[in-house]
Amino acid sequence: MIINVFHIIRIIKFGWKNIWLHSLRSLLTVLGIVFGVASVIAMLAIGEGASFEAKQKIKELGSNNIIIQSVKPPSQDISQQRAMLGVYGLTEYDLRKISSIPSIEKIIPTWETREEIRYFDKNVTGRIVGTIPQYSEITNLKISQGRFFNEIDNILSNSVVVIGSSIKKNLFIGEEPIGKEIKLKGNYFTVIGVSEEKSISGETKTFTSDINFDVYIPLNTARSFFGEYDVKRGGGSFERTWVKFHRFIVYVKESEKILTISSLINQVLITTHKNSDYEILVPLELLKQAEHTRKIFNIVLGSIAAISLLVGGIGIMNIMLATVTERTKEIGIRRAIGAKRKDIIYQFLAESIILSSVGGIVGVILGISIPKIVTKFAGMTTLITLWSILLSFSISVAVGIIFGIYPAKKAAYLDPIQALRYE
Repeated sequence: MIINVFHIIRIIKFGWKNIWLHSLRSLLTVLGIVFGVASVIAMLAIGEGASFEAKQKIKELGSNNIIIQSVKPPSQDISQQRAMLGVYGLTEYDLRKISSIPSIEKIIPTWETREEIRYFDKNVTGRIVGTIPQYSEITNLKISQGRFFNEIDNILSNSVVVIGSSIKKNLFIGEEPIGKEIKLKGNYFTVIGVSEEKSISGETKTFTSDINFDVYIPLNTARSFFGEYDVKRGGGSFERTWVKFHRFIVYVKESEKILTISSLINQVLITTHKNSDYEILVPLELLKQAEHTRKIFNIVLGSIAAISLLVGGIGIMNIMLATVTERTKEIGIRRAIGAKRKDIIYQFLAESIILSSVGGIVGVILGISIPKIVTKFAGMTTLITLWSILLSFSISVAVGIIFGIYPAKKAAYLDPIQALRYE
């Protein structure tokens, strides 16, 4: 065993020496492997990062939830009287009908508007969400300070709010917000809680660009202080928009029934909503689509990277065939003094594997660096996985073996006499 180990070490040393004698040529040869391995790791990291971000956004909606939201339809789809008032969207009748569908555990209505939020001389613009106490449970909204409002706050229309983490950072610099009062549309509300910061960013169909700027108040309080309409003025125009509910969040305990229930909800709503003033989003379905998209994305990226590795493998085979031709006389001398065919095969195969392994190591270093650069300068989420590093390096070594076998066999099966006479 000791002899074999020393023999292997000697083969590697001799192979490395031959490669080093033609260092520039060797460097150019392994570039294909370097870029192939780096592209595998970097592309998979970008793909995994995008998939992770998408999954996080969808999971925040709740994988067991069905989101129904009001959508303003084209004006031609509304009657003239309703168009003047801008009446559209989900109603109390819809709430009652949907609540009667079997297997629905809970249904959370919300009413929303955007307002300026003031605290003394500081102000930010955020989304006011009027809802019921169960909202925090269904949407997995965690409270870092204080508490969420309760049923009594909702029944009594108490002037209490739970603010997002970004509102705390912007308005309450160096002081605690609990018990303080903020001003919303000329009315004062007492802060009773602060929600945990959420890492979701980027626009989605259901949330604003940063939900950390949300303010949560009891639904009855929202109706008491803000009414059920938004008034917008701009460019001399006057628009009054009346919406009873902006969104229903339907919780279904049994995930296998989600798609069936979403279909039933659509059948219920389509009978009373002749115009297109609502839409249904199923996070579980979006999650499956995201997973399917990720698989396709990885296959495409993997195919592109595989081409780079194939080119690198062809480069290694090409240089090894050239090396066989250059060293024909050396092969003849080695065979003449007793070297066996397997010794020649091992020697050339070792050189091929060294080339691909060095290329693989450099490629791994480059592949780990690229996603970090992308994250820093482009702001994209990237996720480097151990399996992608092991896979890409293993492929690089395999490329060295596969594309080194033919040149090694060609060298081993040269006629010793003809090789010695080769000039």
